[in-house]
Amino acid sequence: MANPGSDGSDYLALGDSYTIGEGALEVERWPVQLAGLLRDSGTAISNPDIIAHTGWTTAELQEAIEKSGNQKTYELVSLLIGVNNQYRGQSRARYRAEFRALLQTAIQFAGGRASRVFVLSIPDWGVSPFASDRDRAKIAQEIDQFNAIAQEECRRAAVAFVDITPTTRRAASEPTPGVDSQFTSDGLHYSGKQMRQWAELALPVVSRLLVS
Repeated sequence: MANPGSDGSDYLALGDSYTIGEGALEVERWPVQLAGLLRDSGTAISNPDIIAHTGWTTAELQEAIEKSGNQKTYELVSLLIGVNNQYRGQSRARYRAEFRALLQTAIQFAGGRASRVFVLSIPDWGVSPFASDRDRAKIAQEIDQFNAIAQEECRRAAVAFVDITPTTRRAASEPTPGVDSQFTSDGLHYSGKQMRQWAELALPVVSRLLVS
């Protein structure tokens, strides 16, 4: 699933519904917004190639990457994955092993350069209107546990980690989906307005990576 963009460095975004921006416009996807912010700051970078789909777990993303046959090398690679592992009740041990493998896959796409890979933390979907009848405290606890694993594995692999989870939790202050909402019309996924904040948090980190 490739998106055409301007001439410049190649960028690959790997993930699930949060990466494709389920329910939002294509231009509102956080990786697309990030590429735009980078260009605005003077960095030549193309809109991202995207390998992501709603509902994918770590294992399903890895399988899709292998099936894609993508052999390109990228100047920048992002990874945001794990919410569906948590949602389906998969074990933290399984997530760790599969996330670790995905990190290595991401590094391979970056030509073996861990310094050109970054990971975004898992958003807390428990604050969404969709989760109004769920155990929000339990969801938050499990999201924190999965994010702790991701951050630890990133540290071991020398990969940058961007914590967007607190920002997603603040979205609860605007719980009703609408034109200017933090959520899309399904009440579960995040709007372009919220994803803009993710891109803004990633921007300084990525800017540093691209000069390494």
